[in-house]
Amino acid sequence: MRVLETAVYRGPHLYSATPMVRIKLDLGRFEERPTNLIPGFTNRLLALLPGLAEHGCSLKRPGGLIERMEEGTWLGHVIEHIALELQGLAGCRVSRGKTRSAPGEPGVYNILYAYRYERLALAAGRAAIELAHRLAAEPGELAEGLDLISAPLNGASDDLLKLDALMAIKRGESLGPTTQSLVDEAERRGIPWARADEHSLIRFGHGRRQRLMRASISGLTSHIGVETAGDKSLTKALLKDGGIPVPSGGVVRTADEAVRLADELKGPVVVKPLNGNHGRGVSVGVRGAEAVRTAFELAASHSRRVIVERQVMGRDYRILVIGGKVVAVAERLPAHVIGDGVSTVRRLITLLNSDPRRGKGHENVLTQVTLDAELGRVLASEGLGLDDVPMLGRTVPLRETANLSTGGEAIDRTDEIHPANRIMAERAAAIIGLDIAGLDVLTADIAKPLDMSGGAVIEVNAAPGFRMHLQPSSGSARNVARHVMKHLYPDARASRIPITAVTGTNGKSTTVRMIAHILRRAGRQVGMTTTSGVYVGEQLLKACDASGPRSARQLLADPTIEAAVLETARGGILREGLGFDVADVGVVLNIAADHLGLKGVNTLADLAAVKSIVVEQVARRGASILNADDPFTLKMARHAGGRLIYFTLRGGPDLPPNLQKHLAEGGCVAALEPSIQGGLLTLLDGETRTPLLEAGAAPATLGGAARFNIQNALAAAAAAYAQGVSPSVIAEALASFEGSFEQNPGRFNFTRAPGFTTIVDYAHNPAALSALGEVVTALRHDHDRVIAVVSTPGDRRDEDIREMGAIAASLFDVVIFRERPDGRGRSPGGVLALLTEGALEAGLAEDRLHSVLDEFEAARLALTMARPDDLVVLMPTHVEAVWMQVQDFARARRTAPRTETGEAPRRV
Repeated sequence: MRVLETAVYRGPHLYSATPMVRIKLDLGRFEERPTNLIPGFTNRLLALLPGLAEHGCSLKRPGGLIERMEEGTWLGHVIEHIALELQGLAGCRVSRGKTRSAPGEPGVYNILYAYRYERLALAAGRAAIELAHRLAAEPGELAEGLDLISAPLNGASDDLLKLDALMAIKRGESLGPTTQSLVDEAERRGIPWARADEHSLIRFGHGRRQRLMRASISGLTSHIGVETAGDKSLTKALLKDGGIPVPSGGVVRTADEAVRLADELKGPVVVKPLNGNHGRGVSVGVRGAEAVRTAFELAASHSRRVIVERQVMGRDYRILVIGGKVVAVAERLPAHVIGDGVSTVRRLITLLNSDPRRGKGHENVLTQVTLDAELGRVLASEGLGLDDVPMLGRTVPLRETANLSTGGEAIDRTDEIHPANRIMAERAAAIIGLDIAGLDVLTADIAKPLDMSGGAVIEVNAAPGFRMHLQPSSGSARNVARHVMKHLYPDARASRIPITAVTGTNGKSTTVRMIAHILRRAGRQVGMTTTSGVYVGEQLLKACDASGPRSARQLLADPTIEAAVLETARGGILREGLGFDVADVGVVLNIAADHLGLKGVNTLADLAAVKSIVVEQVARRGASILNADDPFTLKMARHAGGRLIYFTLRGGPDLPPNLQKHLAEGGCVAALEPSIQGGLLTLLDGETRTPLLEAGAAPATLGGAARFNIQNALAAAAAAYAQGVSPSVIAEALASFEGSFEQNPGRFNFTRAPGFTTIVDYAHNPAALSALGEVVTALRHDHDRVIAVVSTPGDRRDEDIREMGAIAASLFDVVIFRERPDGRGRSPGGVLALLTEGALEAGLAEDRLHSVLDEFEAARLALTMARPDDLVVLMPTHVEAVWMQVQDFARARRTAPRTETGEAPRRV
């Protein structure tokens, strides 16, 4: 077996809207051995992973996978199920998967399976491949096969399942119970979220509507409130002033002061750090000077100042307040065991920790009890040691405090709290200034008012854990995360900003910039991603090819933007899916031959399937904008989300019947209608017709000659209209979008040197070059010759590169072929040879053809060859650098003496 490729899809992708891992696996000789031809394979696998017997597979019933294996299925399919099962055994239950043979590649399979944690999923996939290989291999095959697979996860070749290693990865990657509950609730409510660090900082929402949370501290939580709650002495003083019952006591700095204060308070006292949490350093029921000194030293190891206060007798309760309202109440019980008359305390603790709900730290709903000095001290106070056997029925305390973090348990009491205590708790949270607060209360009975039961508020916590409420040891579970999400977003839709995603083969960057320009004119703070970089407003934040999902996620995390317009290229979708879960507007401009033969995309239909993901992920209330003049785009209507809006160059009496029917049914079309000035951009919405502007009035169309930019303008107008922008604003914005280098770098940028004109345009495939050629043809009457520097990326098919050469031969008088700096997999000169071959076969004379490897040398040659009334067309890779080269050349021409700018040699 051999792993050919691995991909992690974080957003909707070609195979599913669910995040998945894809492993492209060559089965090699195992292609000839389905499971029914491998003696004993199914039984050996079930002996190791009996849970596979419950997998329904395509039969959708328990045992379905077993039936498939007995009938005979391929190992790629089995590996998918093993990877799912291993994730479940590691503590992350997922179930969705699929395995498909790779088209045109015998014995090669795409194995896909769902995941929640990336590193765990990848490790489970590696372990699944190794396990399947070991169980299926015949003697002598094992070593050779394993050389082709990743090394064992923990270095132990006989550890087939590697569960310890997988569980360790899961622990390192997973969120705590509080944070996980918030993420789960966000997903239920359709609120987008992302991890902002490697720990518990979560970003909910997009753009200006985002909210940050770390555990149960929200972005709305007052910093002063958090600091106040952290100062237990100040908290008590404020609560006391507000009429909230609190225990008497004070703050001390020395053991002697602690002894004197404990003596004044009389009776048992509690000694605890002034700034502490999780019950660390807390001693309760302390009596006598020596015990107070010992308790002081323990507390002082956690805080320089120590609280000594009268112990309030009663049961320990946690009251959770969110958004000013009590949402849950739990009674907390300290960690304890109950004797059976046979087992030692040590054995009873081992049995207690074996509860699957208990884990290390905060990873599970309950925490394991650790054998430490504090436990020994508590046992000693009961006259017991770890190896003593408590009598039958005796309750043995293991901790003095009831914190869940030290092994405590919880009983839900939400329905029992007295209304007066509810009001008291809500007032206490408000006094401290916390939107989310956990009140620790001691009282004989929470069902009675504190002033009647002698109870008191012991502490107010600014970052209360939710574990005790989410899954109490007994009583009803409370979905407290729902209250947090409602507190952050009363309307879940308010967590999102409008997202417009633009895809297609050509015109994406221009259309993105047009849409962003319109939305800015409508008064919105817009962020956009293009192949030129990431922009907020008109400021370039990062210069790069930002047409992939990583850049989309980066932009959506910007807290200043109100709308996002995202160029969405094929490569990023194939690599890891979309950078968002759902779009408000999806735009597909066209489908043309480009990037074919790469990543399994071999035909235009394959390419259309990839691009259609953008409109398939449009929200129900959104809109899909489709090119009605492109047959592949038109077919996407069957699966597109939201309202369908078409754009077409065939408006007026030539409007196709299908679009006439669409309008009759209340649909919307952006169309170019005939006019005496060459064409009128018009919005048709049902029976309403709204003219926008003449095509020639939009500078980007070059007086109507650049029909591809008319199409782009129609798509942009439709996308803006779908977002509620008025037609008058759309028209004004298109009339002010000049398509200059500053507004749209590398997309049909003009400059004039003395005597000739230069166009800089990123025409990198046959369709784009043909569209550019239409404009060049329209401009020919103003120019003598057309000199062009032409190139195409090396990762295109040979026939596509030859076609670029042939098109160039038909359009330009002088052609200079050059290569990209990186070659994209081809050796130097390889692209030049194919371009030249195509041009010569198309009839271009050799004296009109030049070949230059270097991009800047090629541009220099074209510029120096130009004479008065020539048109120079440059198709750059490094857009900004070539543009500056053109500007420098133009300045030099303007300032040079006339004798140095004499006529270039005339054409022979």
